[in-house]
This record gives sequence, structure tokens and C-alpha cells, in this order.
Amino acid sequence: MTLNLVQTRVWRDGECVGKDFPLADVSEQVKDENALVWVDLCDPDHECLTELAAEWSLDPNAIEDAVARGERPKATRYAGHAFVTAYATWFETDDVSTLGVLDSRLRLSRVSAFVVSNGIITVRRDDRFDMSQVVERWEEDPALLTPGSGALALLHGLLDAIVDGQFETIETIDDAIEALEEGLFDESARTREIQQRTYRLRKELVQLRRVVLPMREVVGAVMRGRAESPRDKSPVLDSLYTDLYDHVTRAAEWTESLRDMVVTVFETNLSLQDARLNTVMKKLTGWAAIIAVPTAVTGWFGQNVLFPGVGQLSGMIASTIVIVTSATLLYILFRRRDWL
Repeated sequence: MTLNLVQTRVWRDGECVGKDFPLADVSEQVKDENALVWVDLCDPDHECLTELAAEWSLDPNAIEDAVARGERPKATRYAGHAFVTAYATWFETDDVSTLGVLDSRLRLSRVSAFVVSNGIITVRRDDRFDMSQVVERWEEDPALLTPGSGALALLHGLLDAIVDGQFETIETIDDAIEALEEGLFDESARTREIQQRTYRLRKELVQLRRVVLPMREVVGAVMRGRAESPRDKSPVLDSLYTDLYDHVTRAAEWTESLRDMVVTVFETNLSLQDARLNTVMKKLTGWAAIIAVPTAVTGWFGQNVLFPGVGQLSGMIASTIVIVTSATLLYILFRRRDWL
């Protein structure tokens, strides 16, 4: 059996009476109906989860979902427990220099939870999500850590920490899009750089939407399960889960609005490129017209035809005056029309 990291904790009447005890002692703690047990497994193998499944009567399908890759956020109810999967999110800030200009900076860490009547098992695929912040949330209100509704209080603290992290990620992307919008109208901005930043933000938003939008279904399913449970009638948890549902709804709506903003930035950038191209074409056309006049005049006077002043200095002066006057008038005319 391979297990990189295990955390355990047990509460009685809201007070922590044991922690970091061996995994082999979990079954004894679970048998105590007055105890609330938490087990955290980091990157466990299938054998470890199978053993826990036998002790906690967990459904084999839920075990498969906990170890499988690519599972979407979801909440599923089984005969003796509930299974919840969610993704913690954050932006890479350390080794950014190693990333390519088109590489996504968004990082995901999946956290699954098996919720039974008097305990919860959390399963993480890696140790990048810090569970200490979740434990701090749990211990802020010890009155909730009691048998009956205590397991769902633990689940709420876990989901609340994950949703808060998603909010921080959304705010980071929002700030990046605002900076991108400001750079659109900067004359010194590089078009290629804006295109690369826009593409990267679109890629990151696609990743974020996949884990943020389903959270409404996850929290909604947990709330429906609480409503159908005869044991769980905690008014405090009612308000906490209602507030959590409001947060995930706001996160989903905010993510959708950011998607629209990125599309707008992309389309605006294309429109500005077309406008700049039209400006360049107008300037080229204007200068071509100015240059064409002297070319026409000199070409005409260069022909072997008689004209006033031919072969004389006065003729050259007259042709020069015609060239300069015509070019100046065209320059003034194009300048007034903003063609130059």
C-alpha cells in the first residue's frame, strides 16, 4: 500500500480530542457515535482506498471516481454516504519565467470527499492544496463539530475554502483583462503581444469554467440532500450553505462575464487593427497622390513639345512653381481630411 501523507483528527462535543493517530485506528474511532472523525489522504493508491471502503462501507463506484483522472466536479449520493469532488484553483506565480508565452498559468488540484454520518474522508491527488486553512475554518465554530450535522459542517468548510480560492483566481483574471483593455489603445503596444496575452487568457478561462460552473450543481445537490435528511436540521448550516450557494453562483456569473470580456477584447483588437490598416492605406494613398503630381508635370514638360519658356530659365522656374504649389495644396487638403 502506497500512501504519501495521512492526516487524522477526531472531535467530541466540538473539542479536538485526538489528531495524527495511525490510519489503523480510524475504524475504532468511527465506531464511536459521539465522535466526529476526519481522515485526509494525499495521493493514495487504490489498495488504500479499498481498505477504507471496507471499514466505512463506501461504494466501489465512488472509490473509482476518487482515483480516476479527469473527473468533473460533482456530488453523488450513495446508500450510506455522499461523494463530492471539487477543484482548487490558483495562478502560478513562482516559476513563471519557465512558461511559454502561450502556456496557461492556471493550476488545478482536485479534492474529493466521502461524507458519512459521523465523519469525512478527504482525498487529494497532490499536496498543492493546503488543508491547514480548511482545519482553521472548521475550528472557528466548534459548536458545529458534533455528530449528526458535523460531517456536513466539515464539508462546508472544505467547499468554502475551495470557492474562496476560485474567487481569487477569477479576480486575478479580471485584473489581467482590464490591463489588456488599457493596452489596446496604447499606440506603443505591440499587436502580437496583445494577441498572445488574449489567447492565453482565453485558454485559462476555458480551464476555469470547467471547474467553476459545475459548482452550482455540487452545492445544490448537497443542499437537497440536507433537506431530505431527517437528522440534519441545523439552522446555522442552512444559512452557511445558502451563503455558499450564493458565492458559487456569483463565481459562475463572473466567469461567464469574463468570457464575454475576453471575446470583446479579441474582437476590438481585430477592429483596431483594421482601423490602423485603413489609416496606413489613407496615408500611402495621400503621399502617392502628392508624388504623382510632380511626376506628371515633369513628365509633361519633358516631352518634345513647345511650351512657354521652353529652353529658358523662366520655364524651369514656372514648372517648379506648379509642382510645389500643387503638392502643397494636396498636402493641405489631405491633412484637413485626416488622410495624412
